[in-house]
Amino acid sequence: MRTIIEPFRIKMTEPLKITTREERERALTAAHHNVFLVDAEDCCIDLLTDSGTGAMSTHQWAAMMLGDESYAGSRSWKRFEASVREITGMEHVLPTHQGRAAEGILAECVVRPGDVIPNNSHFDTTRANIEYRRGVALNLPCAEAFDTQRVAPFKGNMDVDALRRCIAEHGREAIPFAMVTITNNTGGGQRRASSPSAWSHQATSSPTTATSTPPGPTSSIAAASPSTYPAERPSTLSGSPPSRATWMSTRCATASRSTAGTTSRSRW
Repeated sequence: MRTIIEPFRIKMTEPLKITTREERERALTAAHHNVFLVDAEDCCIDLLTDSGTGAMSTHQWAAMMLGDESYAGSRSWKRFEASVREITGMEHVLPTHQGRAAEGILAECVVRPGDVIPNNSHFDTTRANIEYRRGVALNLPCAEAFDTQRVAPFKGNMDVDALRRCIAEHGREAIPFAMVTITNNTGGGQRRASSPSAWSHQATSSPTTATSTPPGPTSSIAAASPSTYPAERPSTLSGSPPSRATWMSTRCATASRSTAGTTSRSRW
């Protein structure tokens, strides 16, 4: 039922620090224009991420009191495991605290040096996890994604023809899996078609079964155009790989600089 007001009651408020333009400019200068180095208290409106920013419902707060925190074999775990199995049909469930942790495990297990992982647009941590394993994180957004002034229903789609060329060029053996970033942060949050069959809405021909991959976590737009791919391997991957913490912090800092001014990475 449509309502003229939000159908919920707010029970708690949190005060925000209101800053002036001059204070925000000083904070950005002190952080070398890296939004990851800006103190959270200096951000009145923080759009750096949507992770953990939503308010909890009364049912969620109540569930915390009913949670079984036993170290092993808890009721909460069994309920969670059963729900995931019912939704995904997967027999084995490995919980992680965040999607980027799951990406790290996936990359460690299946990505080999030189492997190519196509995506509509990789999230920055997804790219970091793949490149840490010396793989190639390849963005294949549809052509509409590059035209900021064009109104199109599914700018988050993958370029299906480019994906076909990618598979033909590199071969299935070099592509352990393909990803589709649902939230599509790198593409400005542009949505994708709800089913692979609908991707032909913007493609010149219908998609192949290669596009019917399970949706991935979230993603970073590469400089490559939607119809080309980087032939070279990242030059920074020569020699011994850095520690994951160093690699991730470097990638995040780079991502924050390269996306400065976009709404998907803004802190005001």
